[in-house]
Amino acid sequence: MYKKKSFFITFEGIEGSGKSYQSKKLFKKVKSMKLPVIYTREPGGTVAAEKIRQLILDDYYYPGSKEKFDKYTDTLLYMAARNEHIKKKIYPSILKKKIIICDRFIDSTLAYQVYGKGISRNLVSNIHRYILGRIKPDLTFVLKSKLSKAMQRLKKRKKKNRYDRFTKKFYYKIQKAFLKIAQTNKRKYMVVDNSFDTPRTEEIIYKKFIKTYSK
Repeated sequence: MYKKKSFFITFEGIEGSGKSYQSKKLFKKVKSMKLPVIYTREPGGTVAAEKIRQLILDDYYYPGSKEKFDKYTDTLLYMAARNEHIKKKIYPSILKKKIIICDRFIDSTLAYQVYGKGISRNLVSNIHRYILGRIKPDLTFVLKSKLSKAMQRLKKRKKKNRYDRFTKKFYYKIQKAFLKIAQTNKRKYMVVDNSFDTPRTEEIIYKKFIKTYSK
């Protein structure tokens, strides 16, 4: 019998790493155990945050448009969506002692916006200081994948957003950033190689969840 407590799990990785697929797999498994669990994502997770998500991920204004958001505008939109998500969904779920499984969170901002696009880390940290409070993930899975496999998965997607259209070089840079972030706290982060479509990945993630949640 598990003690009822809040537990915040995040999944991180580049597009095509399989993080969305694996996070949903874990959610279904935990739900089948009759544990109080919710599944959410970033950007998004609430009605208002999903509207901001649509704005962020659209190929701005119309196909072929030369006018794009400045990278700081882009980042501030992510932060606005996160603020809504935290206030309306994550924090209330923590108070209700639920297990929260989230597809992307603050590490994606660090990897893509700070390491990838050169946004000021101080800006991101200062905003997080106001909107996060003491909220932080208890466990983060970083899914890595061979770039060739990730690109192959992306090609199969019927519906793509602008984050599915970056160059292989950029994805390599971002994956390297995620792995660097994971090295900062080996107790909280677990890097999982998801280069191969095998049930073994699901087993590794599930066992880690059980081990950590049971403590």
